[in-house]
Amino acid sequence: IDEVREAVDFCRYYAKQVDALGELAINGFDGKARIVTRKGRGVFVCISPWNFPLAIFLGQVTAALVAGNTVVAKPAEQTSLIAARAVELMNQAGFPTGTIQLLPGRGAEIGSALTSHAAIAGVAFTGSTATAQRINQTLAARDAAPVPFIAETGGQNAMIVDSTALPEQVVRDVIRSAFASAGQRCSALRVLYVQEDIADRIVALIQGAMHELSVGKPYLHSTDVGPVIDNTAKTKLVKHIEHMTATEKKVAELTLGEEHQYGDFVAPSAFEIRDISCLKEEQFGPILHIVRFKASELHQVVEQINNTGFGLTMGIHSRNETTYRWIEKHARVGNCYINRDQVGAVVGVQPFGGQGLSGTGPKAGGPHYLYRFTKQHLVQAEKA
Repeated sequence: IDEVREAVDFCRYYAKQVDALGELAINGFDGKARIVTRKGRGVFVCISPWNFPLAIFLGQVTAALVAGNTVVAKPAEQTSLIAARAVELMNQAGFPTGTIQLLPGRGAEIGSALTSHAAIAGVAFTGSTATAQRINQTLAARDAAPVPFIAETGGQNAMIVDSTALPEQVVRDVIRSAFASAGQRCSALRVLYVQEDIADRIVALIQGAMHELSVGKPYLHSTDVGPVIDNTAKTKLVKHIEHMTATEKKVAELTLGEEHQYGDFVAPSAFEIRDISCLKEEQFGPILHIVRFKASELHQVVEQINNTGFGLTMGIHSRNETTYRWIEKHARVGNCYINRDQVGAVVGVQPFGGQGLSGTGPKAGGPHYLYRFTKQHLVQAEKA
């Protein structure tokens, strides 16, 4: 807690040295000219995850800095060294002294002390929905003015495939969406809905494609699926696989070799399930769940997905424009990809973020993101 206070005090001291976004002249309803100025809010807390330890860390921090704030950066404990090196390089590049304070450590110990601090002017967070809810409660309980909370959390990401889709393209995109990065992407495919008319063929192709995956050391070019982040994650995922094996229909589970006992490897697995309600929480790893549906049930499928409360990413495979436009219109998700995989959003092209239990605020990489890090000042313009 003392370290938190010290980091915040440093940032408050140096906040005055950081430039604002600029000014905009407008005319009010009374005809009087006014100047709208956007300035930094103060000290921003940036809490980043381990699965994109450089990209998301820098995305949060640099957005807060360029908008005129100072930053206390709290990276995930699993990837603190990457964050430390990034800050070293930022300092070498000439970022003003004191504008960023790195505060590594366990989130359970540091996070609450940071987000409950009365001087905090905003929080940017990427991580689990449960942690985001705790941060929200902590911010609300402060004896201080409300502040922005920019959160990007988890999702029960689905892909819907109808009978007009190209099977080979579907399977290629399913394999990448579900198993790339060992399924440890926020937008990774978790639940595949396949129209029953083509389900047998799609499932058979998925089985074959999965058995072509190479599980191994992540630094080898031949590896398709590496280990998960740590033993805690592995234990949870293995427990889920065991539960699915006992209660649902297994489609495929790769056999791990003797070399995989050294490391936190989880066998890529796929199961057919009754519907998405079988899944009580997101399984952040290389596990795919498949649901068959009838063409007449498309409305219910979209409703089931919406009813989970999550709304991060969705994929659609269909050559029927009326169908995919209807799904995109009615699905409550932040990002919807049509006839392609659903991972790898490009900043500036596909702004990334969710709604509902999957996130708050404007999307990262979008035109409105920086405004969330600022506050607006309105003053009457001086007469010429």
